Amino acid sequence: MPDTHRIVPDRPVSLASLPTRAEGFHADRRKAEREFKTLRRKLVDSQFRLYAEGKQKLLVVLQAMDAGGKDSTIRRVFEGLNQQGVRVESFKAPSQRELARDYLWRIHRAVPAKGMIRVFNRSHYEDVLIVRVDSLVPEDVWSRRYEQINQFEKLLADTGTTIRKFFLHISKEEQKERMEKRLADPSRHWKFSRDDLDKRKQWDDYMAAYEDALSRCSTEHAPWYAIPSDQKWYRNLAIARVLTATLDEMDPQFPPPEDGLDRIRVV
Repeated sequence: MPDTHRIVPDRPVSLASLPTRAEGFHADRRKAEREFKTLRRKLVDSQFRLYAEGKQKLLVVLQAMDAGGKDSTIRRVFEGLNQQGVRVESFKAPSQRELARDYLWRIHRAVPAKGMIRVFNRSHYEDVLIVRVDSLVPEDVWSRRYEQINQFEKLLADTGTTIRKFFLHISKEEQKERMEKRLADPSRHWKFSRDDLDKRKQWDDYMAAYEDALSRCSTEHAPWYAIPSDQKWYRNLAIARVLTATLDEMDPQFPPPEDGLDRIRVV
């Protein structure tokens, strides 16, 4: 089950053919939410051991269209984890300082240290997504970045970072509904930007850009998962399944105690 939505390396991706809804994967929301709570407890335990062990690293990448659910995924999936061992990095438009360096500079500075989980809310993939769609650099520049990204992620993997990447796949209809809810609720107006409507007009261009990113940059060491995300309860479950299975594979262990602790008396 954890590999249900995994993108097979070196195979063309058609997002139009990939589901955005839970039908066919889970039929019972209540059972799914019970399973999710169980998995999240496992995540809490595994992350505690990962932090205590202080040897391995986990990088979680989240990408989505506007209103795709990155923020709510972070809130729900990582709720209850020890905040000393989990950091969220949100990548906005690069600063002048960042633009003066290579596009991966700010990314490399944010990767997890030993014992840590780092969650990227957007990521280095913006440099083959918005940069491509809005023609911010020439095609001969962004087209080389797929292989550069693969090499960068291979470097991270070879030096002890486990990588899992999630594309939160929503339908255009679901995006419309979510945007309308933001407009209807004054407490959520801060989440709405007119720029989002411009990006919505570029939907087809973004789908093509995502298809190339997923097909060209899903590797054995850094796989992509296209998660059906129209229904938040299934999205949360699917991601929790992948992360708990990943941490089971990593199998972090508490470090051995110092010798002689059984003879110590606290006075």
